[in-house]
Amino acid sequence: MVPLPLLVLLLTVGQEVSPSPEPQAVTPAPSAQTFTPIDPTAGSPTPITGMERLDWTLRSTLGPASLLTGLLSAGWGTGFDRPKEYGVSFSGFTQRYGLRLTGVASSNVAEATLGTIWREDPRYHRDPLEESYGKRFGRTVKMTFLSDRDGSMIPAYARYIAIAGTNVLSDTWRPDSDRGPVNTISRIGMGFGGRLLGNMWEEFWPDVKARLPFVNKH
Repeated sequence: MVPLPLLVLLLTVGQEVSPSPEPQAVTPAPSAQTFTPIDPTAGSPTPITGMERLDWTLRSTLGPASLLTGLLSAGWGTGFDRPKEYGVSFSGFTQRYGLRLTGVASSNVAEATLGTIWREDPRYHRDPLEESYGKRFGRTVKMTFLSDRDGSMIPAYARYIAIAGTNVLSDTWRPDSDRGPVNTISRIGMGFGGRLLGNMWEEFWPDVKARLPFVNKH
């Protein structure tokens, strides 16, 4: 549904270059596979690369948190018959699921692409030193609206534009009963709500997973 933004994103993968690091003492290199920041006392997370932007886009669209949220959203819409054009049926459920997925994909591609302008990192980074559940939840809320740029927190401009812009654009392919300013504002709010749920998944799922014996069996 969004060939142009996706094309731009793919082009940035090979072009985006991180700032040259300043000379520093030799320290063990952080794992390239983890999205969690290194010890805050040792420095800021490594700036996101073009390939990591592409990976984030795919995981945020097709990862377990997004797919599970889609099931809940489609189930809710089917139960209350919204949009009404799809009806209360399995076919209607799949149409609602697909409708949400196209919106999420469009928003994620737009955010990842626009984020190169302000060097925003769209990923959620856990704080490995924070133990208070209240503060951890507060962080998930804060990072719904903020983004990391070279170790500093800034407003997530790309996210604001992506969520608002793609929801306005989606009126061109949505059913008539799901269009209009009221519906668009509601979807924008749900877009940020979905980001909050994604942050909570990244923050708390590792704790839950560690307590599931059948997951951690060797």
